[in-house]
Amino acid sequence: MRYDRLNVLTGWSVWIIATIVYLLTIEPTASFWDCGEFIASAYKLEVGHPPGAPLFMLLARFLMIFATPETAAIAANSLSALSSSFTILFLFWSITHLARRFTGGFTKEPSSSERLAVLGSGIVGALAYTFSDSFWFSATEGEVYALSSLFTAAVFWAILKWEKNADEPSSTRWIILIAYLMGLSIGVHLLNLLAIPAMALVYYFRKYEFSIKGLVITGVFSIALLGLIQVGVIQGVIQLAGSFEQYFVNVMGLPFNSGIFTYLILLVALLSALVWYSRKQGWWA
Repeated sequence: MRYDRLNVLTGWSVWIIATIVYLLTIEPTASFWDCGEFIASAYKLEVGHPPGAPLFMLLARFLMIFATPETAAIAANSLSALSSSFTILFLFWSITHLARRFTGGFTKEPSSSERLAVLGSGIVGALAYTFSDSFWFSATEGEVYALSSLFTAAVFWAILKWEKNADEPSSTRWIILIAYLMGLSIGVHLLNLLAIPAMALVYYFRKYEFSIKGLVITGVFSIALLGLIQVGVIQGVIQLAGSFEQYFVNVMGLPFNSGIFTYLILLVALLSALVWYSRKQGWWA
């Protein structure tokens, strides 16, 4: 059997182990902290404490459709269990990717001993994390951290897939996938943004020759990008929308929501212009 197929099958085997363990050990109701609030908010599709977790609420509510009111908590906890087991799956594939990179790369089929070393490292690392105290704890309760961990594991796995295929014309799709997943993750928890510096280093080492100067510049740029998204995009875009609405209503005397709609039109036009210009310059390839 070829290594790639064996890697896929082994990864799913580890996923099955993690899924069974987490589903067998989930909380029957709610833990004594924010879990009760999240479960109740998801059940009624209400707003939880700021900054909110709308994507988590929607996914938990989707699972609650198949549950009774008495088992709604189990449905929300199952979301965490499944999110955690898929986190383990992506962790396994990330470990085997790095291990194979260290054992000669991807240009040749690994030998039997290399297969054992690569897949064994993935199994040990993934299962060690599966049964670690804090991760197992979050995998059994209705909180946002399990789902946020899934997004973090998925985006890092995606940057490794890009790293493997960076010289191919279609490799940009992995960068687009990362941007999409990170956008979705904001609706769960901001923890996913901390993967940006790590992904920036992967990009740097794949595209450039190593130097201390380049490493420092990459680190500074990644932290600046993290701050830009955290403050400029996540907070700034919403604050600017509020300023538009206040000006249009309070100063210009226009109806409610006129500022919001104007802002959305301008924002979509700006993004469309940037996409058009980047394609014209060939920056998208």
